[in-house]
Amino acid sequence: MNFNKLALAPEIISNLESLGYLSMTPIQEKSLPFILEGKDVIGQAKTGSGKTAAFGLGLLSRLDVRILEPQSLVLCPTRELAEQVTNELRRLARFTNNVKILALCGGTDEKHQKKSLTHGVHIIVGTPGRIFKLLKDKVIKLNYLEMFVLDEADRMLDMGFHDDILRIEGYTPTEKQTLLFSATFPAEIEDLSSDFQQNPELIQVDMTHGQDEIKQHFYQLDSHKDKNNTVMSILGKFQPESTVIFCKTKLICDALVKDLQKRGVDALALHGDHDQRERTLVLTKFSNNSCLVLVATDVAARGLDINDLQLVINYDISPDPEIYVHRIGRTGREGKGGLAVSLSVAEEQYKIDDISSYLEFKVKYDDVASLDPELEYTVEPAMKTLYISGGRKDKIRPGDIVGAILGTSQVKAECIGDINILNVFSYVAIKSEFADEVVTGLQNGKIKKRNFKIGFA
Repeated sequence: MNFNKLALAPEIISNLESLGYLSMTPIQEKSLPFILEGKDVIGQAKTGSGKTAAFGLGLLSRLDVRILEPQSLVLCPTRELAEQVTNELRRLARFTNNVKILALCGGTDEKHQKKSLTHGVHIIVGTPGRIFKLLKDKVIKLNYLEMFVLDEADRMLDMGFHDDILRIEGYTPTEKQTLLFSATFPAEIEDLSSDFQQNPELIQVDMTHGQDEIKQHFYQLDSHKDKNNTVMSILGKFQPESTVIFCKTKLICDALVKDLQKRGVDALALHGDHDQRERTLVLTKFSNNSCLVLVATDVAARGLDINDLQLVINYDISPDPEIYVHRIGRTGREGKGGLAVSLSVAEEQYKIDDISSYLEFKVKYDDVASLDPELEYTVEPAMKTLYISGGRKDKIRPGDIVGAILGTSQVKAECIGDINILNVFSYVAIKSEFADEVVTGLQNGKIKKRNFKIGFA
């Protein structure tokens, strides 16, 4: 069904058409009519199914830009997801004048956030810890709130945010619309819904991935000790430009990354021992193609949203089939083909059986001998990430950085990749073959008539 069949403002329809959003995904088609009617909704769908646009269009359709007060609040489990949701909402609101959307997360200067709030905001997106802190400090007031959204609610519960969510809800008006979106549907979601939703409509679509969307390969190994060599053979066979490998512990992550790096693979780890700055750098390098392989725990990877992720490897099989689905759903997004490879040993057969039952297809093991150990992984990172010691506090904008690069080197604009401007520093992706030239040029030049420290991140 097309979006123009819905009761949306003409400027929203025009913007959707300009973005190429012509027809609705299943979760949008089934949930948006209820959302636009003002009903509470529980939406369950696989990762990458278009949930953000589903609730985002609902938020924008209810918005009164004349009231410069928070009218919608979206809670997300991680800073990265909150920023992704914020960016998507801004894209959806491009043709709607004067919409103010603000991300409020931990790991960012609280004073800067408080100052931003004094200028007024229509939609707030944030993580539970920071939102609750600002509510306690009476910096955020929700007297005009009409919509309350929990995005990836299952992940927030897994991360221990249950009490914070309930406390935040206590600051909201009794009369409001509450939307709860989740990739999985554990019993805790029902309990959470019963705490503050009124007769919600339950929408469940696309909970699993078919083999036609994501090619799933399973290998049974003789021993866990064979996994590292098998990973190298898998990388050699498929030659992916972006891979996420899921491990069950931080120690396994670090050991695997160390081994991959010894073998010449550009890999980084992501787990709970990393502080926010380290996490931001790792995710920036992976998302802008400066790093080929990300080795992560499930907790650390929550909220991870990488475009065109080509391969997911389950180094350790999860005992929960829903977690398996959530992992592999990070590849094959937006109708693109994906690839998932899972490694197990004989004593883990019960986990494979549970996955088989949940997905309703018989798991067939590929022959490990079909993997050629002599095939080398030859892919090199397309980009390198530059560090600049200036950010939003210095009033730096992407255009300033692009202008400085073009003015201090012979590099063309198409060689510049993602630009990530943070509060006090920035990251810029440059095509690898031009990175040295750009660093040298910027070190000898200026950005906004100022000198900044420049180097490789």
